[in-house]
Amino acid sequence: MSVVLVFLAGVAAIVIWWLSGQGMMSKPWMEVGTLDDAKGSAKPPIPTAKIGLGIFLAVVGALFSLLASAYLSRMSSADWWAMPIPRLLWANTAVLIASCAALQWTSVEARRGHDEGMRLGLDVALATAVLFLAGQVVAWLQLAAAGYVLADNPANSFFYMLTGLHGLHILGGLAVLARTRMRLLAGGSTASACLGIDLCATYWHFMLVVWLLLFALFTGWANDLVDLCRQLVS
Repeated sequence: MSVVLVFLAGVAAIVIWWLSGQGMMSKPWMEVGTLDDAKGSAKPPIPTAKIGLGIFLAVVGALFSLLASAYLSRMSSADWWAMPIPRLLWANTAVLIASCAALQWTSVEARRGHDEGMRLGLDVALATAVLFLAGQVVAWLQLAAAGYVLADNPANSFFYMLTGLHGLHILGGLAVLARTRMRLLAGGSTASACLGIDLCATYWHFMLVVWLLLFALFTGWANDLVDLCRQLVS
């Protein structure tokens, strides 16, 4: 339960920070100025896609927090045998970080209007995302070859389920990312491309945070965090 509360608190903090950056936390009735100043400083409405993405990420965050809580609760069972973590997961984590960095750089290049930078950043982000998914599949095959199959014990089942669910979300984001790249090839508008890149970057950063939390679960680092949370709550 502590993990769920901490995760949801983190999601709420991210949402509040995002809303404040969009100007939705401002109090226009308390601002002083002329009517002309208000018209000149009015911000354009927030795109519906950004609002929808925020709601979707909140739901995804709640889903993974519940699964993480179930993972930690199940660890205390007598039939739980921890499985080794393939070294390849460390490389996969670095690849996903590189993909997020490429998308962040692409977002900056899009705001500056650098078309070549946008194309290069999207290509790097696509390549590293595909490499991450391929690395996850290879890690699965390595574990299966070592005898750590899905139905062997609950630890194996949770590992395959959580990494598979995360991989599906990355695959969905990869489809959107590829669609954005195709629009650039077809000569789409710069404003539409900037919005699509910003949405992909936000989604990618969120999925990186989710993966880092899952990786902390698999390596056992989350146990210290849980103990700390329990001490704070008690």
